Amino acid sequence: MRAVYSIADNIISPLGKTTGENFQSLQKDKTGIRKFESGAMSPQPFHAALFESAANEELYPLGKPGYSLFERIMIHSVREALSQTNIDATSSRVIFIISSTKGNIAMIEKGDKYDHNEVSLAHSAKQVAGWFENPNEPVVVSNACISGVLGVLTAKRLIEANVYDVAVVTGADVITKFILSGFQSFQAVSPEPCRPFDASRQGVTLGEGAATMIIATDAFAGDEAIEIMGGATSNDANHISGPSRDGAPLFDAIQRSFDEAGVRSDDIGFISAHGTATIYNDEMEAKAISLAGMETVPVNSLKGYYGHTLGAAGLIESVITLESLRQNFVIPTKGFETLGVSKNINVCGAGTPKQMKYALKTASGFGGCNAAMVFGKTS
Repeated sequence: MRAVYSIADNIISPLGKTTGENFQSLQKDKTGIRKFESGAMSPQPFHAALFESAANEELYPLGKPGYSLFERIMIHSVREALSQTNIDATSSRVIFIISSTKGNIAMIEKGDKYDHNEVSLAHSAKQVAGWFENPNEPVVVSNACISGVLGVLTAKRLIEANVYDVAVVTGADVITKFILSGFQSFQAVSPEPCRPFDASRQGVTLGEGAATMIIATDAFAGDEAIEIMGGATSNDANHISGPSRDGAPLFDAIQRSFDEAGVRSDDIGFISAHGTATIYNDEMEAKAISLAGMETVPVNSLKGYYGHTLGAAGLIESVITLESLRQNFVIPTKGFETLGVSKNINVCGAGTPKQMKYALKTASGFGGCNAAMVFGKTS
């Protein structure tokens, strides 16, 4: 079976327009989350990590009309990532994979003044792949908040099967009144910036952004490439919005990822957790980490910096995981002070230099979906 690597990447977020800018912001403990007063998006104040002037049609311009902000940020992200490679995006051996949960859902807030076809994720996927003149029908991955990680796993499987040599995996979500009101209806939105795994956590903080990973065979891998060694998914079959109470399904995905990667729990340098700062998600993840025998392994959640970026979260956090491996530095969990889960996991409260070769990324989402992925340095 062919080895598969991430050979280039990008993040566009309120913290920066490149992976480097984003990682430097995290190392400086800079967060994209700020307080927004009541207005068109919400009748009450809320915290979120949003782009400046997100309603501005000129934000991330393309020089052509007819592209939504959601599509524009993905195109900009892909363009920057591709610029780091010699990949020919017009090749039939290159596939585009788009990950998102809501896509162009902002269009429905225009009332009847929108094209219903343009709301579909398939339309946006074709907009993105078409910009780069890719000849293949793009793949859409939309499975709640594991979408980004599942997009990477889908790319890995397609390349291993020799269907393609390269996959451009990009994902994004943009926060709208529709999305925010949905989380508010659950009473899941924190009145302060979120605090993953902390005893005083009060819920989720939302965010928006885009990320891209260029995934390919070893023929394209350079010195900075990180191998995508193993991955798996599972489902809790518990509740539409409430995760498993014992963490066993996520543990199953973690263990199958380890088996495919050929690693053990004590090989893992750190865990990039989903860490939404909700009571049940953090508790479930802590139990899964404990079941996997990794209570002493450093754990972080990036939600205190980016907020929960929905379908983009798994990609943004995976790209930061890769950069953490390259720089041997574990980003802290912003907002964390006192452990608030039943298992004694090792949540990073401060940036930690650490020599390491392997890292684990986990994700979970509505409907009980879980995903896990092991990344490893090639040298």
